[in-house]
Amino acid sequence: MKNVFCLLVVLLAQQSVAIYFELPVNTEKCLREEIHKEVLVTGDYDVSKQPGVKVHLKVTDSNAHILYQNEEAVTGKFAFNTDDYDMFQICFSSKADFKGKIQPHEVNLVLKRGTEAKNYEEVAKAEKLKPLEVELRRLEDLSKSIVDAFSYMKKREEEMRDTNESTNSRVLYFSIFSMLCLVGLATWQVLYLRKFFKSKKLIE
Repeated sequence: MKNVFCLLVVLLAQQSVAIYFELPVNTEKCLREEIHKEVLVTGDYDVSKQPGVKVHLKVTDSNAHILYQNEEAVTGKFAFNTDDYDMFQICFSSKADFKGKIQPHEVNLVLKRGTEAKNYEEVAKAEKLKPLEVELRRLEDLSKSIVDAFSYMKKREEEMRDTNESTNSRVLYFSIFSMLCLVGLATWQVLYLRKFFKSKKLIE
């Protein structure tokens, strides 16, 4: 039976993360991460070899669009740019050609995004920047990513506040409507019982 293990990681402050895990044969393990729009993401992976076993690596977005895949993942790199804020998934799946006791794969994955994923050495060569200018460029990009993160959190806070206010208003209106219904029902019951008792001449 194929086991699926999903690890949800939400990284708002960290720019890079290193992950190590064991991947048993005929199983799948996935890493999910929320990433802002217009962010460069890179990954370096290293998977231990096992005879007769292949490891499939696939990177997808929330719409199941394949951003990267490798049918026989051993050692390699991948990179992609995000067009919009989305949830991305990186899955390693192992499949053996035969049955038997096989040691699990050892998987090392290093994810970088934003300023950590950008190769400033290539930027320096392309734009002929001095070391100090390269460092200033890196700090500028880092500051921008921090500002973008705070802007996103502020936006989410405003959306949550609007949702709470809307929910509170609906609850208030529903409570008032319920009270009016109960008062109307109680009034109708009193009038009906009064009419019933009068018809039976139990009261005047």
